[in-house]
Amino acid sequence: MGLMLEALPQAVSRWLQGYEAEPVTVGMSGAGVYRWRKAGKPGLILKIRPDSHDPDPGFRLAPEAEKMRWLSAWVPGPEVLEYSQQDGCEYLLMTEIVGRSGAENWPPEERPRVVVAIAEALRKLHSIPLERCPFDQRLEAKLAQARQRTELGLVDLADFDERWQGKSAEEPLEVLLQTRPTDEDLVVCHGDYCLPNVLLQEGKLSGFVDLGRLGVADRYQDLALMTRSLTSDLNPQFGEGWDRVFLEAYGIREPDWTRLEFYRLLDEFL
Repeated sequence: MGLMLEALPQAVSRWLQGYEAEPVTVGMSGAGVYRWRKAGKPGLILKIRPDSHDPDPGFRLAPEAEKMRWLSAWVPGPEVLEYSQQDGCEYLLMTEIVGRSGAENWPPEERPRVVVAIAEALRKLHSIPLERCPFDQRLEAKLAQARQRTELGLVDLADFDERWQGKSAEEPLEVLLQTRPTDEDLVVCHGDYCLPNVLLQEGKLSGFVDLGRLGVADRYQDLALMTRSLTSDLNPQFGEGWDRVFLEAYGIREPDWTRLEFYRLLDEFL
């Protein structure tokens, strides 16, 4: 991404006079992410991606910019300062959210409060009237993205569970289609609700990031990914049992484990 930083679009670079960049390595958005600092000024965040025609909006910055602007009317988050395209790349410049990522190594005594805050933040997002949300991420749309990405060879099989290693993407896709739920409990979903994408300050939500997949979807889309994130080897500060703490704080004592597994498998294609 170095060359892209040396030749930023003018619309972006005009915001960055006197700032210095440092790479951000937390998270798995797939974009080049840079934090920009200047004495006495709030921090800025710049995301850079090669232009893409990927059917999954999570791999493009234009949908993310649009969704960030829309969501800002409902919950705290970064302000979009500029979106530009130049020389085969997308550039998204935004304000930096003040807060700590859910993925940080929180002290043991703070972890229950953090998980409760993450659940409360999700309830707030899910309470937005879905009829006001113009972005469709219902199951039909998500399955269409999964099919297209499989046909285009874009699915990263290396990220699949051990069960699918050595197999083609068509096999788990067939399982996905056969186990599709017959209904959806629709809300406004984040779409990639995992620990690095929630920022907290003083025990409350300070903002969401990586919003390219935001849209109307089954609430289990978000529940599935956060429960997986809390019990993943990537977040050993949490681990076994924290998924239930999160679900109970959200308001679910008897989760639909089959639906959780379905949405985790769906996420493997996106």
